[in-house]
Amino acid sequence: MNKKAGKRADPTPRSFRCRVNDLFRAFSRNAALAVGSAWAFIIAITVIVVWGATGPMFHFSDTWQLIINTGTTIVTFLIVFLIQNTQNRDGKAVQLKLDELIRALQGARNKLVDLEELSDEELKKMEKEFQRLHKQSQETDMHVAKTESRR
Repeated sequence: MNKKAGKRADPTPRSFRCRVNDLFRAFSRNAALAVGSAWAFIIAITVIVVWGATGPMFHFSDTWQLIINTGTTIVTFLIVFLIQNTQNRDGKAVQLKLDELIRALQGARNKLVDLEELSDEELKKMEKEFQRLHKQSQETDMHVAKTESRR
């Protein structure tokens, strides 16, 4: 599995639940990487081609169709959980990195750190504020460009 999954800075014993979560995180990360590879796509195409080629041998029966339907349904069902776990973790990591950048920048508004916790109305209000700031910035840029072109 992932080498980082086994190494932790904190040597405190972990509960069974934490160990299971760590194993699942490492497994889902590796599975998402594997499933997203060119080789996984080639294998999937090969399975479909082999299945299609066996159609005449099985007289395109209901059982023949059920095999591919069941197989793809099971694989899709399991992969959705693995990919969702990976996306949740990656999204959280990106959010924490952005929060740290906001916190570290002087003059940045720290109220943006917990932006994902705001209500839809508050987010809409914030979006309008940024649109206004963007428009104001464009107007300032155009004014500066006009002034510089006159020189």
